[in-house]
Amino acid sequence: CLARLPGERAAVIAHPHPLMGGDMENGVVRLIAEIYRQAGWTTLRFNFRGTGRSEGRFDDGRGEQNDLQAAIDYLQSHAFPSIDLAGYSFGAWVIARWARKNPSGGHRIILVAPPVDFLEFDHTPIPALHAVISGARDEFAGVARIESFLKGWNPMAVSHTITAADHFFTRQGQNLRETLAAVISVS
Repeated sequence: CLARLPGERAAVIAHPHPLMGGDMENGVVRLIAEIYRQAGWTTLRFNFRGTGRSEGRFDDGRGEQNDLQAAIDYLQSHAFPSIDLAGYSFGAWVIARWARKNPSGGHRIILVAPPVDFLEFDHTPIPALHAVISGARDEFAGVARIESFLKGWNPMAVSHTITAADHFFTRQGQNLRETLAAVISVS
């Protein structure tokens, strides 16, 4: 779902785990896109392979990295020189894995609730990592574990913890909104 706005900035937003009901219509994904649009960015939400009306089948993160690359390529072909990559949950994991293979991609990366306690992450540097947003009550993205990974990913990246938030940011939409707006506004 492309929402084009004037300007040269665009964001690709990646969704939660497709086998657990995640898709581009997820509330957190829609919120991320909304905050980017309010800041004047074009946004592209997409379904990973086999999700919704997308072709293909779930590929355990491998093919999903190709889906992410296709979204980036699409925006680059439409002359967007500045592209953020923002992923929530499984989408954050796919972006982190993609970044390992594309360390000089030049895209600012924002990870929301990267599920470090559910999926395999490592300490491979993510030089473009700008920020990580998580909840203090997140059962899949423990703050202490995220902080330990952050040292290897990019110690200059900013970490934001929303005190009362679980993995789904239940009743924490306004706090997530404010945190995202602050993160996105930093150049």
